[in-house]
Formats: sequence, structure tokens, C-alpha cells
Amino acid sequence: MRIRDASRTAWKGIMNAKMRSFLTMLGIVIGTGSVILLMSIGGSAEKLILSEVESVGSNLIFILPGSTKGSKFASPAALLGIVIKTLNEKDITDLRREPAFKYVTAEVRGQAKIIKGSNDSTITFTGNDNQYFAVRNFDFYKGSAFSQSDLTSFNKVVVLGYSIAETLFPNGEDPVGQIVRLKDINFRVVGVLTKQGLGPFGVDEDQLVSVPVTVAQKLMLGINYFNAVTVQVKDEYATDFAKGRITSLLRSNHRITDPNKDDFTVQTQEDFIAILGNVTGILTIFLTAIAGISLVVGGIGIMNIMLVSVVERTREIGLRKALGAHNKDIVLQFLIEAITLTIIGGIIGIVVGIGFAGIAYFVIKVVLQTGWAFSLPLSGIVVSLVVAIITGLVFGIYPARQAAKKNPIEALRYE
Repeated sequence: MRIRDASRTAWKGIMNAKMRSFLTMLGIVIGTGSVILLMSIGGSAEKLILSEVESVGSNLIFILPGSTKGSKFASPAALLGIVIKTLNEKDITDLRREPAFKYVTAEVRGQAKIIKGSNDSTITFTGNDNQYFAVRNFDFYKGSAFSQSDLTSFNKVVVLGYSIAETLFPNGEDPVGQIVRLKDINFRVVGVLTKQGLGPFGVDEDQLVSVPVTVAQKLMLGINYFNAVTVQVKDEYATDFAKGRITSLLRSNHRITDPNKDDFTVQTQEDFIAILGNVTGILTIFLTAIAGISLVVGGIGIMNIMLVSVVERTREIGLRKALGAHNKDIVLQFLIEAITLTIIGGIIGIVVGIGFAGIAYFVIKVVLQTGWAFSLPLSGIVVSLVVAIITGLVFGIYPARQAAKKNPIEALRYE
């Protein structure tokens, strides 16, 4: 039998039992759609995370106290809430002397309640220098950043994010020049940032409360170390070169001779992107593998329903064999039926998956107002369709062989 004739016969068999064919395809539709949806969500999440890292600024290198030796996925101890005092003023001074660096900005953090009249909010405040706002590319809605003289003179001034300014000044009053109370200290508002939205790692930058780092260290926290340092590299210098200079300088300052005993972590944006890419990639593969299980379940469903089909069509099989059809002709017909059903189911599943991915994008992007980016990996579509075809082939072989084994005489007697 020619493939064209077998295909025509298989298609007639499919159309003569539409409900059975629909139920056969359903598992493949669900499995393929799930794979497409989860791969789309995984790709979109990866794009969002990477764009957030890049939105911090360009050519940035981050220095954190504590080491991550031993694992590329380990977090610096400072991020785990452990207090480490290894980054100090001398480090900042020496880093600023390096010709490769455009900006070097240090940061400390603390928690307090900020109060204006009857309005208050519990916030995480940061102590920064005036270079911080340039590094982060922040624009000002009103006022400006604090100056170098504010840092050296320990002036009690504060820059507010857009939302926290609205919380403290709800009636449209201009915050600039007004006094707010933070950790029992009066601060004069010198600037309000434009709306920033969610920043890197989900931080709401409209809740920013930034004071001079000198004031935060000496008057509010009573410390002489820094929680983090950010370095912006000049365009003409490679980040790997700059990372090497930072590492060398800090080891010299901290008198470290064994690289395995570093008490700091230096990471570039590329390092963060690589780590986050690995994490999101593994997560996407894991979720897709779970969704792929439904393809296997769909394949088992195909096998079971095709076996039922073989029983229902016993007389048809016997008649065809009596008229001269060979075993390979019967096998070919049932295999083509199974593969056709999986291809149609796979295509429908791809369309359904893309549709649900679009709905997810609309909900997350528009309704929840996030920076979600739509992603639809073409590789996912190809892989899903190929897996669907292989599933039909693998799980269609057994029913096809069972059909081919039918004795024509007994098949014709079957009621």
C-alpha cells in the first residue's frame, strides 16, 4: 500500500469517529500547550530579571563584604543578614584614585519610621553619597541631590522617592524645604525623585529615603563601615580589567595574600546576569520537564484509545486482510492515524499555549503593571511539535502491531 492511500484511509478512520479522535488528541493538546506556556513564562521571567539588572546602570561593578568562595551560586554573607565590617573609608578613598573608575559610591542601610505631622511610614533608609544618583541615573521631580558639602558638614538632609513623598505630603504640598523626622532626627527634604517603579530584585524605588552616608553612619547607625560599594567603570576600560584592579587593591588594603581568604565579593553585571540566567534556565527546564510529563500521559491516552479503536474495527481489519492487505499495511494505517492525531493535537496545543501565554502577559504586564516582557521561544514550538510526533509514533506502534496480528477469519467473525 502506498503512503498516500494509507494516509487517506487513516484520515477517513479519524473523521468517522470524531469524538474518539478528539479525546485521543486532548492529552497532547494539554501537554503541548503546557510546555509552550511554561517556556514562555520562563523566558519572560529571564528577560525581566536581566533587564532589571541592566537598568541599575551601565558598566557597574558591585562590591559586597563577605566572600562567596566555594560556590558560584552562594550569596555574600552580607545579603544573608550577617554583619561584616570589612569595607571601610580607606577602600573608598583608594578606589576613587583609580583612573579606570568614573564613580565610586558607598552605601549603608537601616530601618526606621519616617514622620511628617500625622503621617508616617516604616521604611528602609539608605545612606549614600552624592554620586549615587548619577550612577543610578535617577531624575528629580523636584529639588536636587544633596551636595558634597552636605556630606562633609554632616547636614541633615534627605531625598525622597515619589511614593513616600506623596505619603508624607498627601495634599499636594511641596516637600522640598519641609522637615521630616527620621529616627528621632529632623531632616530637611532637598529633593524628590521622579516615578521609578520597581527596581532591581523587586525593590520599590518610589519608597526610597536617602540621607548623606556620613550622617547615616555617625548619627543614625553608629558604624564606620559600608554595606555595599558600587563602582562605575569608564567606557574606555574593560570591566574584567577594572574587576582585577578592585580585587588587587582590596587584597592589598586588607592584607590578604591567599585569594581563597578574600573577605569581600566583587561582581560585575555580567556575573549577575550569568548567575541569574543559569538559575532561570534551570527553573524553566524543570517546569518544562513537569509539563512534558503530560505529553507522556497524552501518549498513553493515545495508546489506550487506539487499542479500543482496534477492537472496534476488528471486522474492518479482517476484511482488509481478506482482500489482500499485508500486516505492514495495517501497521502503516494505524501508525499514520496516531501520528496524524498527535500532529493535529500538537498544533492545536501550540496555538492554545501561545494564547494562554498572551493572556498571562496581559495580566502580569497590564493588570499588575510590571515590566513583564513577552517571550515565545521558537525552539519551544519546534521541540513541542517534534516531541508530539515522536509520542504518536512510540505509543502508536503497539496498537498498530496488535491490529496487524489479527487473524482475518476470526476478525470477520467478530461481533
